[in-house]
Amino acid sequence: MTAPKNLVLDTNTVMALWHFRDPALHALDDAIHTGDLILYSRDDALEEYRRVLAYMQFGISPDRQAELLDAYRSRVIEAPPPTAAPLLLPACRDRDDQKFLEIARDAGVSHLLTRDKLLLKLARHRILRDRFAILTPERFIADVLA
Repeated sequence: MTAPKNLVLDTNTVMALWHFRDPALHALDDAIHTGDLILYSRDDALEEYRRVLAYMQFGISPDRQAELLDAYRSRVIEAPPPTAAPLLLPACRDRDDQKFLEIARDAGVSHLLTRDKLLLKLARHRILRDRFAILTPERFIADVLA
């Protein structure tokens, strides 16, 4: 890979990378740490991550939650605000995921990484397919990082 790729990660991907430490995503983690990949986010996505970290089923201590959130926050660049006439986006059936499409559009990223079926379904949408790719992290690793 020559120039860094710009990405948006949805919350589940962030959790898989840094809380669950999914071994299938090791190459993605390495590429982020070496600066080959640049991550974009915004406040509402970071707030969602903070809320998910606090879910009781994960059993993450408050100190560890703060550590994970701070570490992720330090890895991302704030997406710019939308332009005066932003590209209209298709509506994701899960309204909570619409923000990830907006961040990808506003930051001009090459890829949105997710395992979410509703977001992945939008990958073929005519408005999006020429702007940025929506891929699973595993497919990104196989197709882009390999």
